[in-house]
Amino acid sequence: MNNPTLKNLARNGAIWGFIALQLVFFELAGRYWSLSDSAFMDLDSMLLLLKQSAPIGIIAIGMTVVMINGNIDLSVGAIYALAGIVMLDSLGWPFMAAMGDAAIPLAWLFALLTGCLLGLINGLIVWKTGVDAFIVTLGAMLGYRGLVFVYNGEQPTYNLNWAMVDIAEADILGLQVPALVLLGVALIVWLVMTRTVHGRNAYAIGDNREAAVNAGIRVGPHITINFVLIGFLAALSAVVFYSGSGSVNPNDGMLFELWAITAVVLGGTKLAGGKGSIIGTLGGVIAIQLLRRGLNHIGADSETVNLVIGTILIAVLFLDRQLNRKGAEELRL
Repeated sequence: MNNPTLKNLARNGAIWGFIALQLVFFELAGRYWSLSDSAFMDLDSMLLLLKQSAPIGIIAIGMTVVMINGNIDLSVGAIYALAGIVMLDSLGWPFMAAMGDAAIPLAWLFALLTGCLLGLINGLIVWKTGVDAFIVTLGAMLGYRGLVFVYNGEQPTYNLNWAMVDIAEADILGLQVPALVLLGVALIVWLVMTRTVHGRNAYAIGDNREAAVNAGIRVGPHITINFVLIGFLAALSAVVFYSGSGSVNPNDGMLFELWAITAVVLGGTKLAGGKGSIIGTLGGVIAIQLLRRGLNHIGADSETVNLVIGTILIAVLFLDRQLNRKGAEELRL
């Protein structure tokens, strides 16, 4: 087995090995330190974990595509909150209220269009100005969060529609809707990234943008489409979550971008772009949620959870640097 193959196996399989290690460790440790009598690997608990992974997971899948491109989006948390507010608030508009439960699909559509529009704005600015996506989306994060507060002040937006709650909490084959949406999004985006020209172009642009331009790839429109995609997925995440909760706080979604980026990096995607995996990101999301649940299971506080996750992230980045050091040296030669 050659060296590149070993590297790929290490990068793509490590996160799932880490998940297996967590399951074993917390199951055994929980027998001695757990504050509850329930088993850590109980089936219902694992299904609930998948559901709880959905809000960050859906966003992280979009973040993977953007980061493979060599970009980043720091505005997803604000887009998430604003899309949720638009969805719930629109249900109270006079013409929507007159439609009754038939207005639910329209409310979802308004939220998704909001996400697409905000993503389009980000993508066009990055494309037309040439400003680094980090700076553009940092400004967008502040601007969109400002819109959240302008929209409804500092008050939560509340509109609990029981028909919508029933849809959001429906159980199909043992999985609730949020978990099904997460798995469906992962499958669709994985197919796009591995079976289409758009996916191949994403890797090419992230690996070497100048070479991609010389190869005839329209880099600007391609990047813009991916920002629209992540805006759509941030809004979809909001639709999935707030359809069941019925209440949006103006501060909701804060730090979602950091959790999503952490999951993407843990899943093996390079910060510099050109390499990454949707399946790896899904593993990264599950690993983070599993780690948080496991540490809580044995009585750790939230500060300890964040410290452990941060330490693991630094270790993963160091390992990734070591795996790619030889290839970087060969490029310089």
